[in-house]
Amino acid sequence: MHALLEPFAKHGVSMSRLESRPSRTGLWEYLFFVDLEGHQDDPAVAAALAELGKRAPFLKLLGSYPAAIL
Repeated sequence: MHALLEPFAKHGVSMSRLESRPSRTGLWEYLFFVDLEGHQDDPAVAAALAELGKRAPFLKLLGSYPAAIL
């Protein structure tokens, strides 16, 4: 788990949520959902996701939305 979270710390990307769910593929296998602060095109977020993609056996981006302008 540390190896998968380390790219976020290394690139200064904050996580606002980390959630785990059973994967339904086998016992003691889980999927993790992470909410990040930043857009996928932000240089730090892009670098962290690229590094995570090399380490994680499965990575799927569910969405990336620009911050609301208030």
